[in-house]
Amino acid sequence: MLQSTSIGKIRLYGADPAIIKALANTGICIVLGTANGDIPPLASDPNFAKQWINSNVIPFYPSSKITLITVGNEVMTSGDQNLLSQLLPAMQNLQNALNSASIGGKIKVSTVHSMAVLKQSAPPSSGSFDPGFSDTMKGMLGFLRDTGSPFTINPYPFFAYQSDPRPETLAFCLFQPNSGRVDPGTNIKYTNMFDAQVDAVRSALNSMGFKGVEIVVAETGWPYKGEGNEVGTSVENAKAYNGNLIARLRSMVGTPLMPGKSIDTYLFALYDEDLKPGPGSERAFGLFKPDLTAIYDAGLSKSSQVRIFLRI
Repeated sequence: MLQSTSIGKIRLYGADPAIIKALANTGICIVLGTANGDIPPLASDPNFAKQWINSNVIPFYPSSKITLITVGNEVMTSGDQNLLSQLLPAMQNLQNALNSASIGGKIKVSTVHSMAVLKQSAPPSSGSFDPGFSDTMKGMLGFLRDTGSPFTINPYPFFAYQSDPRPETLAFCLFQPNSGRVDPGTNIKYTNMFDAQVDAVRSALNSMGFKGVEIVVAETGWPYKGEGNEVGTSVENAKAYNGNLIARLRSMVGTPLMPGKSIDTYLFALYDEDLKPGPGSERAFGLFKPDLTAIYDAGLSKSSQVRIFLRI
């Protein structure tokens, strides 16, 4: 099914061997993930890290085109200080295990952050990381710079709209015609929330001296349904957000602070997560039904030369 679309990369939350094997020889790039619960043994035991690589990477690579391993998900904003202190050592041990297997330069290691790692995100030029994370963040960014690995972030204009449900905010979040928002620090007019959020991350990285660290959008999306008190959840809005985002990525226009490039962006998600806790919208981000038919047309046809990325 994936090969009939323009989906060129897949991000897995875990490392399901059946899926990794099924993607062999397809040319589809794969991002693997380690569970948050794996971080303590990965950090404390280099042999556990080697075993993880030997079990989840070596049997499949390079037939299965694994390009990145993300260690945990949104650990920095989880509130678990013990886990946070072990995050960078876990990343380092996985990198060392990859190096020992002579594939360290081909497969990168990173970790995924929520937008909550930013203390300030508006206007984009004032983007800065929460100082409470400064020591951990500085060490992690040094690791990413030294290994050529990306900073991975989860921007969700949907949640920005939830906190400011005005019609003009919805248009700004859905890439629809709007009056725009001028950043007084740069005099740049932003026409959509996605660019504004990503550029806020760029500004935060730049302000810490890490201009060379690339950004990858690890997940973003819009729910097609939700509960009564959740504004903006509809098939129409989900189709508008994902479809317009895909069109913008294909245009290679980039963002105001990163022009002329298409930022690696993973759409959330291939299917609904029916068992996910939380409000109804959390279980309605899927693009496809279990029978592989599309819930709505997000513009994933194979006609485009730019390949789209999807998170399972």
